[in-house]
Amino acid sequence: MLSQEILAQKKLNYRNVPVVDSAIGFASYYSDRFIGKRTANGEIFSQKKMTCAHNTLPMGTLVRVTSLKSGQFVIVRVNDRLHRHNPRLVDLSKAAATQLGFIKKGIIKVNVVVLKDENVEKKVPKE
Repeated sequence: MLSQEILAQKKLNYRNVPVVDSAIGFASYYSDRFIGKRTANGEIFSQKKMTCAHNTLPMGTLVRVTSLKSGQFVIVRVNDRLHRHNPRLVDLSKAAATQLGFIKKGIIKVNVVVLKDENVEKKVPKE
């Protein structure tokens, strides 16, 4: 069934989806080849930080990414953009993917929710 879901996601281009408070889609994680390279906001990429790439949310936005299968979630900060042909909703650092438990799978279906509470930064784990 997962392969059918992967095929279905190719029909969506998340760049054309308006910014919303939450969305369901697919998450993947960064390849190690991006370690040490600059992200879209100018930071140096690290697999150890709790960050993600998203095509429409403003840089610095905090989001909760929840696995629809396990219910596990992570809070990450948007600091990069996906490649324009990448059909995924979000691309996570390896640290975030490890916490969600999908390193071996490579891709999972997730719910991404924008966190707007000013106090949420106090709850985000240190990078």
